Amino acid sequence: MADTASRAMTRTQGRGAFDAFGGRSSGPRHPLVATAMVLPLAALLVVVFGGWDAVVTQASSVGVMLGR
Repeated sequence: MADTASRAMTRTQGRGAFDAFGGRSSGPRHPLVATAMVLPLAALLVVVFGGWDAVVTQASSVGVMLGR
């Protein structure tokens, strides 16, 4: 069987990281930017799947575990 893994690694070594819009990635995002990107999707999933009770329960248990 052909050794395709090493050929694939050789082809991709010269390529840089690209973002979803085709530009080059400039490095790690600030945590607030990442949070702002994720929150709308998280809110949508909570509404669609009716998981608000689960979110409240988990947040409550984490608060108890942290001693608040």
